[in-house]
Amino acid sequence: MSSTSFSGVLTALVTPFRDGKVSFDDIAKLVDAQIAAGISGLVPVGTTGESPTVSHEEHMDVVRAVIASSAGRVPVVAGTGSNSTHEAIDLTRAAHDAGADGMLVVAPYYNKPSQEGLFQHFSAIAGTTDKPIVLYSIPGRCVIEIGVGTVERLRAKFPHVSHIKEAGGSCDRVDQLRQAMGDSLTILSGDDSLTLPFIALGAKGVISVASNLIPAEMIEMTRAALASDLATALRLHNRLYPLFKALFIEPNPVPVKHAMAARGIINSAETRLPLCPMTGTNLALVNRVLADLAA
Repeated sequence: MSSTSFSGVLTALVTPFRDGKVSFDDIAKLVDAQIAAGISGLVPVGTTGESPTVSHEEHMDVVRAVIASSAGRVPVVAGTGSNSTHEAIDLTRAAHDAGADGMLVVAPYYNKPSQEGLFQHFSAIAGTTDKPIVLYSIPGRCVIEIGVGTVERLRAKFPHVSHIKEAGGSCDRVDQLRQAMGDSLTILSGDDSLTLPFIALGAKGVISVASNLIPAEMIEMTRAALASDLATALRLHNRLYPLFKALFIEPNPVPVKHAMAARGIINSAETRLPLCPMTGTNLALVNRVLADLAA
């Protein structure tokens, strides 16, 4: 069983499209740029990677492409969650076989299972791999939260259920997880803007959207926070905060893809419907924040 622990800044990679198809050239360039910047890991085909609108074939093609491009230089944590347990098991097995270093498994969305249902769902998935599983609690998208007691049960039964991406927006929740499980559970922030306070409470890093665009800056801020240099971390947080907010002024990953295309990191800002391009005041705001950051 793998004892890998993920910490620092892991990038929740966008899935670049061009003319409606996945752009694997852009994926390869993006992976190389991320690794050159010093990123700690890559997370393909999560929410930022538009997992709801890629086909199953595309989903695994993207995972395999990121694994191939990273070539063992950094860990790859594949998004393999679904609101169908059978589908999540299939994706987890496929990612395991493809060589992923871990799996990011989101809480089932829309069908609103009970906490017992969540325990059984994640247990079934955990039984298909011995690689680290990162639970992903994001009640804003899934309506339900993975309860602290449910995390404790999973952690006790499956040693490789060892991480959680916490995207509920609550510092108190991070404290609850730490009080319950201490250092046996690695907590990763799911919100760029909460990385600093979460680390102050014991989180070990962030699965970041902003690092698609500014990996070096996110690494600098996170390293300072993890080193308890809170003055430096706060200075960097304050500088980056307008970008953190702008990247979520419309549904993720629309703003970050626009910003990346504007900076030439990817060739197209394309998303798939029902996501659509920004216009008007939101577009102007993102462009202004980008200009201010570059000044």
